[in-house]
Amino acid sequence: MRGMNSGSVDLIYLDPPFNSNANYAAPIGSKAAGAAFKDTWILSDVDVEWINLIEAKHPALYRVLLAAQTDSDKSYLAYMAARLLEMRRILKPTGSIYLHCDPTMSHYLKLVMDAIFGRRNFRNEITWKRNSSHNDSKTFGNVKDTILFYGANINIDAARVPHDAAYIKKFYRHTDGVGLYRADNLTAKGLSGGGYSYDFKGHMGPWRYPEHRMLALEHDGRIHMPKKAGGVPCLKRYLHENKGKPLSNLWLDIPPLQGSSREKTGYPTQKPLALLRRIIAASSNPGDVVLDPFCGCATTLVAADRLQRQWAGIDLSAKAAELVVRRLGEEAPHGKRGRAAALNSLLRNITHRTDIPHRTDIMALKRYNHPDNRKFLYGEQGGHCAGCGEHFEARHLEVDHIIARQKGGTDHIGNLQLLCGSCNRIKGARGMEYLRSKLQIAA
Repeated sequence: MRGMNSGSVDLIYLDPPFNSNANYAAPIGSKAAGAAFKDTWILSDVDVEWINLIEAKHPALYRVLLAAQTDSDKSYLAYMAARLLEMRRILKPTGSIYLHCDPTMSHYLKLVMDAIFGRRNFRNEITWKRNSSHNDSKTFGNVKDTILFYGANINIDAARVPHDAAYIKKFYRHTDGVGLYRADNLTAKGLSGGGYSYDFKGHMGPWRYPEHRMLALEHDGRIHMPKKAGGVPCLKRYLHENKGKPLSNLWLDIPPLQGSSREKTGYPTQKPLALLRRIIAASSNPGDVVLDPFCGCATTLVAADRLQRQWAGIDLSAKAAELVVRRLGEEAPHGKRGRAAALNSLLRNITHRTDIPHRTDIMALKRYNHPDNRKFLYGEQGGHCAGCGEHFEARHLEVDHIIARQKGGTDHIGNLQLLCGSCNRIKGARGMEYLRSKLQIAA
């Protein structure tokens, strides 16, 4: 993500590790055989460096990390925070992000998301029922995942779902040559503002529509006349015109993948295509860019491709690239020739990269100790050393990498600070935590 341009993505869906303290691997012989990931977390030097950077640049986010109960939780949150900060940068201002998690860390991740994307951009905490009830010896059965939704882009109509059979049977009780319909009220009785009074089919109203509109509806066959003598005319509302019921934040209608499911690859934690189709349809448009930075067995990418979105996926396992080509090929037209032609077309359009792309929206980074960087940092720090806090003239302060280059740090201004010569020598390539401990001992 560091190599992606800012504001280049319309929708991000991520299903990262959950801090479950477990290791996952696809079964031998399955489509995803060879894919595996470790979901256990310990504090490491890299974690400490990221925590130092977050402390220096994102104080609200740092306070969330301090709330972690264990070192494992803190390590996991530092891992997630570093990546979510990049996601905020590459997401368009009009874009949306959906973070899939479970109760293990959802409460912490909500605070992390609030700190990074802003509480005012929080839209929903979606509950997805991922399996049926089962017996747990010490708890109520845990059957749900949480999806945190932030952003501004949602298409309510695309997020509607079909009415169930009981609803249709109750309300759509009539039929004609066009189809099933419900008889809806046409009178304006009880409506604020009144209605239109005139005679229609022996009734004076008041009616919801003016007379010319009622006559047009009658001409179009949209008036229902009750069989009972003296019945009041009603409006025919056809079932096929109903867009469905608006979706709530409780998703019970998308079942988890079963062992016999055609789309199941054997990849651990695989999610159903229907879940991703719903999210992508609700928060993006055809041609938009969809990103999954933990793409796994490529479910997001397959769903995005079906819905005519552009897409990109990131994963540590090379198996992800193989699975997306394989799964998209399986969706090709029937017959060997059709599948072969479609697969060849896909291969021409899919790029599998193992390098870090180069951003084209910024000029080449200046060397870390460039005078412009020194001038900017001096003003930002008010002339104080980021270590001991003493005030110095600019010539006595040195540009330092918060995260050392040998540990993944870059020359970007966000990874730079000014230290006095003494603090810089003490710190070396280590983190700020080491420098602070040395300064406290010296004091």
